[in-house]
Amino acid sequence: MLSRFSPSGAVALRQPQLARTLAAVSLSVLATGCATGPQANPQDPLEPMNRVIFKVNDTIDTYGAQPLAKGYKAVTPEPARLAVTNFFSNLSDVGNFVNNVLQGKGVDATETMMRIAINSVLGIGGLIDVATAAGLNRHSQDFGLTLGTWGVPAGPYLVLPIYGPSSFRDSMGVAASIYLDPAHYLDPAWRNSLFGVNVINTRSNLLGATDLLSQAALDKYAFVRDAYSQRRQYLLNQGENALPSYDEVDESDKASEAKPAAGEAAPATPATPATPATPATPAAPPSDSAK
Repeated sequence: MLSRFSPSGAVALRQPQLARTLAAVSLSVLATGCATGPQANPQDPLEPMNRVIFKVNDTIDTYGAQPLAKGYKAVTPEPARLAVTNFFSNLSDVGNFVNNVLQGKGVDATETMMRIAINSVLGIGGLIDVATAAGLNRHSQDFGLTLGTWGVPAGPYLVLPIYGPSSFRDSMGVAASIYLDPAHYLDPAWRNSLFGVNVINTRSNLLGATDLLSQAALDKYAFVRDAYSQRRQYLLNQGENALPSYDEVDESDKASEAKPAAGEAAPATPATPATPATPATPAAPPSDSAK
């Protein structure tokens, strides 16, 4: 499996080995004391340990995954990379289908099942994303979000070796997601080959994000942590509680501003200024005959 935000998790490992590694890390974390201090983030009590793991992941990514991804991108035409991306997206829709069912999202589960059928048959095994062109959008879900839907709290922020940013809840979802991947049940030689191709292809798609992150973040660790936590909460809320738009003013707000509060005198309407009287026309002087 791959990191959902940080490219630091893009290193090919055998999936059973990764599952055992994540389980061992979770057990060691449970036995680790929480770091405290005046600058401690309440959502990240394990920050000292997390920073060490993040640094190791980042080093592996810089000197291992990034060079492989750049070489892959240089020698592989863009249509071929897109076909590889579509192929693995079609495989991941199997996990999306299961998690949508577990979350009680019948419509999303049905559309995901239709996506798998259409892309697998008409899309030549998923190499072409026919379903999206037909109006069936992806409904990406994972087991961490499923646990959150059931009310399981995220728990402290946690950086996993190789995998990258996570949380106590999402780390349990990582292990479950491995067994929802159809490639996991293939022959080990095929499974490991597909896993490696998926990692390198995904990492090549994130090269632009890496450059942006390096330029924009003063503290890369804090930036990734906050972005990951906010993104996961946004996905769990299904986009609700979005920031208000200040470009439009509700008509009810306008009415409440115009209407005076109870017990408050209405503002006096300014009187229309009186029209000045027209000056009288002076009388004509008497003629000579009248004299």
